[in-house]
Amino acid sequence: MPPAEVETAAVVVIGGGFAGLNTALQLAASPNPSPVVLLEPQERFLFLPLLYELLSGEMRRWEIAPRYEQLLAGSGVVWLQERAIQINTQSKTVETSSGRQLPYRALVVATGGRAETYGIPGVQEHAHSFRSLADVERLQALVSRLQQQQRPLQRLVVVGAGASGIELSCKLADLLKGAAIVEVIEQGADLLPGSKAFNRDQARQALLKRDIRLRTNTSVTAVEANGLSLRRGGADSSQLESLNCDGVIWTGGLSGKVPPLNPPLPLDSRGRLICNSCLQVLGVEDLFALGDAAACPFRDAEQASHPATAQVAYQQAACVSSNLKHQAHGEPLQAFSWNDLGEMLGLGIGQATITGMGLTLAGAPAFQLRRLAYMARMPGLPQQLRVAGGWLANWL
Repeated sequence: MPPAEVETAAVVVIGGGFAGLNTALQLAASPNPSPVVLLEPQERFLFLPLLYELLSGEMRRWEIAPRYEQLLAGSGVVWLQERAIQINTQSKTVETSSGRQLPYRALVVATGGRAETYGIPGVQEHAHSFRSLADVERLQALVSRLQQQQRPLQRLVVVGAGASGIELSCKLADLLKGAAIVEVIEQGADLLPGSKAFNRDQARQALLKRDIRLRTNTSVTAVEANGLSLRRGGADSSQLESLNCDGVIWTGGLSGKVPPLNPPLPLDSRGRLICNSCLQVLGVEDLFALGDAAACPFRDAEQASHPATAQVAYQQAACVSSNLKHQAHGEPLQAFSWNDLGEMLGLGIGQATITGMGLTLAGAPAFQLRRLAYMARMPGLPQQLRVAGGWLANWL
């Protein structure tokens, strides 16, 4: 991008995921917008909720991972394909991977999260993650190898029985078609903690149908190249077990991925910037954070934080973009209030469950409705139309 455009930028958004991209687009689309710069090192936006469908071949790469140059064409957003190396809140500059010192009037940190390993030995070295196109390719190669080998007692282990772990284990079981056992390890007492009862019941049935073993009240103490060590029955239990497997996929939670700040700002126990109810970072009025990079007060005292979902990111993006406009005009900021629109889960190839939007639905109809709902959330009308056209061509 022309240096003059960058140097006059008033609002800089770091991170081009759901939260950051939508914040930038909404700011640029407002009347008389301030210049907006999006700092994002990746070439493609990744629609994470449909990453499971890319793994199974139900969707294509271009459908869930469009290029930023396509998404941002004509939007007014200046995209720099660079990484934020450091934020200086005193000089109001962001240092980028090219050595650029990028000034800002207001800064939005939407850098997402990384897999939380909880300090467990071997997770980083031996476990697969599932948050990128490269992760999909590695898992597809692993599935293909297991299908070709056809050795007895081949096994894949998914750690974490939250939404990601359940969706992933069902897809893997359908792809493997009996070539390997799939097991899910959950530290808590049940799968899908905090989910709707109907979706939890549908997920349990989906696991049973695919002969996926769910181990609850079981924690991982170490991951090795060919297996993992487990403790059953709680942290004080002496019930230890070694489980051999051909691969471990880690979905056991996220921590914040925040660039270094100068001077340093406090982070919560999960590495997230601590915000007030308006998603403003405490102590720095021109710095906002959202998505997996932000820890903000939650109205529900029984739940520690907002779910790490796309719908929360969308709603936070709307709140932050609105608050940046209010701030520019000297107006009071608005508190973020999450509106729970319901929950959708994929439960294998061509299957899903939905609770929300006035519906309780499972099976193939839920799968199609889920795809349509996500298509409506694709960033930008051109991408929505391209994806819709691709689906229509497949049906004809």
